[in-house]
Amino acid sequence: MKTFTLKNKLGMHARAAALIVRVARKHRADIVIERNGQTVNGKSILGILTLGCPMGGQVTISAIGDDADQALVELEALIENKFGEE
Repeated sequence: MKTFTLKNKLGMHARAAALIVRVARKHRADIVIERNGQTVNGKSILGILTLGCPMGGQVTISAIGDDADQALVELEALIENKFGEE
């Protein structure tokens, strides 16, 4: 489990959510994303978009399963790289 602050200007928009889902679906681990007490499946674009997380907002990502550690490493790289937007 790790908490991230979104640094990209558009926050959690459709393209960013799609990139998270693409990474999450490569792994067998269950991925859960939480913001302000709301949890969603990290492999669901619509679920992620319902979090409505703007730039500067925080999300906590949990991964449980065989390759959970690798999934978190890849998701962290994606978020820290601002989803490749800047």
